[in-house]
Amino acid sequence: MTDIIHPFYQQHRSAMEAAMRHRLDLAEALLRERAHLSDIDGIRREVMDELEIVLTQMPYVGGDASRMSDFFMRLTGFMAISRVLQRHGVPVPVIGEIERQIYKAQLLTEPEADRLVAGRQFMSPENQALLREQAARSTTESHQAEFPDDFVYDFVEPDTGDSFEFGINYKACGFCKLAGRHGDKEILPNICGLDFDAYAARGIRLERTQTLAGGASHCNFRFSRLQRDG
Repeated sequence: MTDIIHPFYQQHRSAMEAAMRHRLDLAEALLRERAHLSDIDGIRREVMDELEIVLTQMPYVGGDASRMSDFFMRLTGFMAISRVLQRHGVPVPVIGEIERQIYKAQLLTEPEADRLVAGRQFMSPENQALLREQAARSTTESHQAEFPDDFVYDFVEPDTGDSFEFGINYKACGFCKLAGRHGDKEILPNICGLDFDAYAARGIRLERTQTLAGGASHCNFRFSRLQRDG
């Protein structure tokens, strides 16, 4: 185990720390009401200290060249929150509820127009082409040898009668590998639950009926556009 933060994450460290402080601001009432914690300042310090540890544990999967780097930077911080709350005796399902509410609130602070633009870009033919390319690369022996902690996935084309526009089957998950290495398997499903809010905030419907964290052979992500009123 190393206690050194990879240079790529060190470069983005201040932004990740700022995002965590924002989450903790949004979490204050929930921590009092749902987790029944009173020393909120103490929890803040513990979470920020735990984030420092998480940053040293985050695997490097290619930096800006890999779309999965952004997933790690946005979501592994929730492992810090989960670890601290679990140490304070907060039940795992309650931790998951708190984290989803925090994350949704944080996502909605971004202007709706910007979020929807990001969603349209994700669903665009150009991005789908990029996803096909990166999915094919993720399954190669050379990529897995260079980035053993990366995700491995297939791009899924819709069949006749399917209601989704495209899908991704994750056959190996970087978060599962990280959680398995550091004893976080119990809290891992909470991280998985954040996906639904992340996509919905961008106008995307995510359907998923199984996950690697839940013991399935793969995570079956299926994407379509949310219908907007008006």
